[in-house]
Amino acid sequence: MKIVIIDYGAGNVQSVMFALKRLGYNATLSNDADEVRQADKVIFPGVGHAKSAMNQLVEQKLDCLIPQLKQPVLGVCLGMQLMCAYSGEGETKCLGIFDLEVFRFSEENKIPKIGWNNIVGLETPLFKKVNENEFMYFVHSYYVPLAKETIAQANYGITYSAAIHKDNFYGCQFHPEKSGDAGEQILKNFLEL
Repeated sequence: MKIVIIDYGAGNVQSVMFALKRLGYNATLSNDADEVRQADKVIFPGVGHAKSAMNQLVEQKLDCLIPQLKQPVLGVCLGMQLMCAYSGEGETKCLGIFDLEVFRFSEENKIPKIGWNNIVGLETPLFKKVNENEFMYFVHSYYVPLAKETIAQANYGITYSAAIHKDNFYGCQFHPEKSGDAGEQILKNFLEL
C-alpha cells in the first residue's frame, strides 16, 4: 500500500510517520502532485496558522490537487480545518471540501485547548474497535461546529466536531498519532478503509 503524507511545511509529519511505522507501514512525505495522486491513502496533517498554511498550499498548487483526490484522505488537526470552506483564523478561504466554517473558541475557555478530551458519537468504520468516550489528544484554538458531516463530537465549553466525513474525505481535530493505542487504531482503520 502506498501512503503519502502531504508535505507543505505545516507541522506534525514526523509523529504521523512514527505512528504509521509502529503499525508496520511506511509512508512517503511528498508535495509532488503525481506522487500524491498515485497514493492509495493520503494523510493531510497540519499544525500552525490557517492563513500561512493555505498560502503554502497555494504556492505549491496543492490547493487545486487536494479537493480532486479520489482515494481516502485523512486531514489531521489544521489539515481537517483547511478542508473546510473558511477559517476565522486570518479570515482564510480554505479548500472548500466541506461546506463548513471554522470558529475560534470563546475567551471563556483557556486557548489553545491542549490536552486529553473524550470523543463520543463514534458510529463510522473510522472508529471501529474504538470505545465510546475514548480520550484523544487535542491542541487547537479553533473548532468546526456540529454539522451533518460530524462523525465524532467533543466538548470544550460547547459541543463541536471532533471528526468529520464526506465522500472519501475524513478529518480528525485531535491527533490520532499522539493518542496512544486508540489513536493508532483510528489510523489503522483509516488505512483499512
